[in-house]
Amino acid sequence: MESIEPKYTLEIKNTSKPLKVPKESLKELKGVIKGKLLTNMKKEVVDCPVKNKTVPFIECFSCKNFLRRIKGKVDCQGLPLS
Repeated sequence: MESIEPKYTLEIKNTSKPLKVPKESLKELKGVIKGKLLTNMKKEVVDCPVKNKTVPFIECFSCKNFLRRIKGKVDCQGLPLS
């Protein structure tokens, strides 16, 4: 199994008020992540290099470029979205 090298390593930031999360992203996580963990994830944001804007972590997590989350950082492939 080959390992994919991340193009970007992004820091996860906490906000006091959650950003609007797309319904498609929430549907993908339905039944997998619940309760307090989901509430905390809604308050986390990432500066997305692919979209060139700040996005909720849940949107980042459901993106095809997401590789892994380790200790408050996200590894991203950085490929253009089609």
